[in-house]
Amino acid sequence: MNGTTGYIGTTENTHTTENTHTTEDTHAAGSAVTAEGAGSAHCVVAVVGAGPTGLLLAGDLAAAGVPVTLVEKRPRAISNLSRAIIVHARTLELLDARGLADELDAMGGPFGRLRLFDSVSLDMADLRSRFNYALSLPQYEVERALERRAVAAGVRFVYGAEVVGLTQDAHGVTLEVRGSSGELSAVRAAYAVGADGLRSGVRKAVGMPFPGKSVIRSLVLADVRFTEEPEGLLALKSSGDAFAVIVPFSGGWYRVAGWNRSRDVPDSTPIDLGELKDIVRQVFGRDFGMHGARWVSRFHSDERQVPDYRVGRVFLAGDAAHVHSPAGGQGMNTGLQDAANLSWKLAAAINGRAPQGLLDSYQTERHPVGRAAMRSSGRVIRLAMAKRLWTLAARAAFAAAVKHVRPMRAKLVGQVTGVGLAYPAPRGAHRLVGRRVPDLALKEGRLYEALRAGEFVLVSPEGAGHAAGRAVPAQWRSARRTTLLVRPDGYVAWAAEDADAGAVTAALKGQGLA
Repeated sequence: MNGTTGYIGTTENTHTTENTHTTEDTHAAGSAVTAEGAGSAHCVVAVVGAGPTGLLLAGDLAAAGVPVTLVEKRPRAISNLSRAIIVHARTLELLDARGLADELDAMGGPFGRLRLFDSVSLDMADLRSRFNYALSLPQYEVERALERRAVAAGVRFVYGAEVVGLTQDAHGVTLEVRGSSGELSAVRAAYAVGADGLRSGVRKAVGMPFPGKSVIRSLVLADVRFTEEPEGLLALKSSGDAFAVIVPFSGGWYRVAGWNRSRDVPDSTPIDLGELKDIVRQVFGRDFGMHGARWVSRFHSDERQVPDYRVGRVFLAGDAAHVHSPAGGQGMNTGLQDAANLSWKLAAAINGRAPQGLLDSYQTERHPVGRAAMRSSGRVIRLAMAKRLWTLAARAAFAAAVKHVRPMRAKLVGQVTGVGLAYPAPRGAHRLVGRRVPDLALKEGRLYEALRAGEFVLVSPEGAGHAAGRAVPAQWRSARRTTLLVRPDGYVAWAAEDADAGAVTAALKGQGLA
């Protein structure tokens, strides 16, 4: 699918100085309370942070029958700021498995190519996915859809509650939270998940370090309108000591980001639209009649990652676990994929069906993904900032390699979109184990429709008659003889060619499904 080009999408939580306002959202169910009204609350899982990561995770757990309390520092509201604006193919697949993708797809603007350094075009048309494109869509639309799902599933929301302390023992976790008026209350749970962003109170409470450094300072960001519509495909473009990017999204709005080497100032420095206009004119030769900014922000971007995503009964996800440069718009997407990986594992553990080591596999599988996102986005942003001859030469070499070496280009597309990511497999396992499964055509419909049950899906050859245990049974629409046991997050847990009933039963038992 062809469309316009995008490059930068902010992470879920950024370091910003901004002019903002919020719009109130009213919950359909009576499940929202303030910290002062919460008292001493008990649940099975406490999720901290009502951004996209926390909302998806809480909604998954509640849909699996797990009592969830979602604790949020902010008052009850959905921000109208766009923040992240790119939803990549893998994330759209995960939203499809929750029945949300088509609704969000209709709101956004698809684009089929990413452009780097004026000369490299990354085409997503060949992605083996129902979504062979990325979607330009404001983060608040994703949050609204995930919040509605969480409310419908029965998540209990506690607003105006800041985590100020945490203790855990062999049986559970106690969160100490402070309300907006300063009153303290407690939330007791079997497990807790910190999805509370860059300045995570959960991460601080468990004493987890967040090593790293700033990769870029004084990046200026705004959502604006144009009098003169930009022509052609726009992407990252640099000119001397500055770079800029323009990404269109819904309602005639454009995300514009710019950086000027000579304007290295603190985040708190006052900002107006004129500064961004100057950068865009320097890079593109004109400012396209930029006006009507509804959000102007100055921020710096860090590269940081915790060494461990799990500390006993406490887990970290999204920006609480990793932050990186906005290049490629991987921030929100990586966080949502963290949540999809963790949610079914927690549900299995709580329901007594988790095989040994399942909860530890969250660290094994997702920590390398966060590290890869940090490195790839950092590499691109450093090349965009190149000034010295050797860095300019490195940028030219990188661009040439991506442009002319197809495997390298495919790997980069797979990394950015999430479609190419795979998890470690046991020695001797089938070659498909640990790999993402595309939306297979089944006799019963599509795979990602079958995954909406939140369970494993057993895909068997036609006529095999395998007992599926607790998994959702399905059959290939084709004559393929591979048997697949697909995890709730769409990755292969086990596979075999021409498997007999005994092998299938053993595989189901290994996952706690028989």
